[in-house]
Amino acid sequence: MAQMTVQVVTPDGLKYDHHANFIHAVTKDGQIGILPDHINLIAPLEVDELKVRRVDDDSHVDWIAINGGIIEIKDNLVTIVADSAERERDIDISRAERAKLRAERDLEEAAKEDRIDEVQRAQVALRRALNRINVGTK
Repeated sequence: MAQMTVQVVTPDGLKYDHHANFIHAVTKDGQIGILPDHINLIAPLEVDELKVRRVDDDSHVDWIAINGGIIEIKDNLVTIVADSAERERDIDISRAERAKLRAERDLEEAAKEDRIDEVQRAQVALRRALNRINVGTK
């Protein structure tokens, strides 16, 4: 059976390294499904979930919260270089909920005072918190 290697790397080091037979990611241009022997590709990633179907068991799926970065596919090696990444099992939901509330509060305050840079930062923080909550509750 054909397979590929999936590696997720962040500034903190290697976060994920397994063999897979299917990957689903969200790029800036939309969703992408990746099977073994996929054409070589480099694309920027959205803040979203990464779905990895591992080869050891067809029903075994790993979910990873990816917070931006790039994906490179080359010769059955899929490398994701992300700003940060957390596996479903490592996400602290209560911490993510607190981050969500903090981001919502920051967004509301910045919007009232028309501080565009702070609005954008708060929107990114909110997207990241929601992504972590979504992946953590899979």
